[in-house]
Amino acid sequence: MTSDLHDPRRVLNVPRLHNIRDLGGYPTVDGAATRWRSLLRADDPAQLTDAGLRALLDLGLETVIDLRWPEEVAASPSPLPRRSHIRYRHISLLAQSERRWTRLSGEGPKEHWKCLVLTHVSAELREVLLAIAEAPPGPLLFHCVAGKDRTGVIAALLLALADVTPEAIAYDYAVSAEHLRDAYLIRYANRDRAEILEALRCPPEGAHRMLEYLGSRGGIRAFMQQIGLSEQHITQLRARLRD
Repeated sequence: MTSDLHDPRRVLNVPRLHNIRDLGGYPTVDGAATRWRSLLRADDPAQLTDAGLRALLDLGLETVIDLRWPEEVAASPSPLPRRSHIRYRHISLLAQSERRWTRLSGEGPKEHWKCLVLTHVSAELREVLLAIAEAPPGPLLFHCVAGKDRTGVIAALLLALADVTPEAIAYDYAVSAEHLRDAYLIRYANRDRAEILEALRCPPEGAHRMLEYLGSRGGIRAFMQQIGLSEQHITQLRARLRD
C-alpha cells in the first residue's frame, strides 16, 4: 500500500466539488498507512448538480456530518437528508452562529486558528467526534462550506489520533488552498485576486501549532478525554483510520 502524500487515489472525482478527498493512505509514524474509504472530507454538497450527487452517492456513503452554521444550512440546504439510506447529522462546529464565533475567537493569524477552535468550542468538538465514533462502519463524509478550516480541524484531530506523521497532517490541511484556488478565482472574478488567495490560505504552520497545543494538553488522547470522550469512543475513532 502506498503512503505517498500525493497519492492520486486520495482526490475523488465528484463534479462541482473541488475539495473532496479520502483520508486514506497517509503515512503513520510507525510505518503503516491510514485506511481507505473510511473517512472523507469535502466542501459543500449543496452546490452539487444531479450528476455530482450521483457520483457522491456512488462512494457508498453511510453517514454525512454537516459542520456549517445554521444560517448557512438554511441558505443552502444539503440534498443528502432526503436520501433515506444516509445518516445525516448537522452539528455546527463553531458555536451556533458566525456572530457568536466571532465574539468568542476575535481576530488572529491563521497560524493560530486551529488552536482557537480547540480552546473555545470543546463541547461542539466532542459532539462531532462522538457522532463519528458512533457512526456505522461504512464511508463517512464530513464537510463545511469550502471544506478547509472547520473540516480541516476535524481531519487533523482524526489524523493525529491515527498517529499520522506531522508532515502529512500539515499537508492535508495546506492542500485545500491548492484544490480551491482556480474555482474560487473564477467564482469571485470581480474581487481582488490577492484577497481571494489570502482567504484560501491554509498555512501548514497552523497544523504544526495545533499539534504543539495538543502536546501541551498531554497529547491527542488526553485532549479527547478532557473534552469528554470515553476511552471506548477514542478507540472507535482511531479504528476509523487504523486496522
